[in-house]
Amino acid sequence: MGQGYRALILASETETEPEIIRTWIDSNCYGNGYKLMEHSYVGNKYVEALEYLISPLGMFYKSRVVWAGDYADSEAGSDKNLNAMTFDDEIDGRMSAPSKYDMSPYRYVVNHTQKLYVDKNVRDDEGWSIHPLSLLTAEGNGRGGGDYRGNNDQLVGTWARNVISVEKEAPESYTELVCEFSRH
Repeated sequence: MGQGYRALILASETETEPEIIRTWIDSNCYGNGYKLMEHSYVGNKYVEALEYLISPLGMFYKSRVVWAGDYADSEAGSDKNLNAMTFDDEIDGRMSAPSKYDMSPYRYVVNHTQKLYVDKNVRDDEGWSIHPLSLLTAEGNGRGGGDYRGNNDQLVGTWARNVISVEKEAPESYTELVCEFSRH
């Protein structure tokens, strides 16, 4: 079966504290499917909604991000994972649905935790541009249909729960991560 994903912004400062979901976004609000590869491309309105929230324009600039799969591991001390927690009544009311913004000027996805950045405008051999944000922050990839199974799949999830933003300029003191994801 297919694994569904939700983009979440977390509040806790460290990975040792219990996770608090500040807000989350539902792909269905933007006419997209829940599976990772149904929405993981540059220019997708669902991914752009999360980009907006973590951009200098948004209210969650430089926040901890995770693309939580519904087959991901349960949280410590809980029988639920982060995706399932969004269905709780208290958390459900924290859903965001920002208006559609053109985020193309924000070319760089920046990981402030690891001091890395990636250029989201890299295209594969067929001209497709898979968005690195959803893949790099995905938890649970490889456990269901619609997950990413292409080159550089070892990088998927390596930025999950890190402090992320999108920027117009690459940060000078950070290192570029070249992660050319492709559909094959």
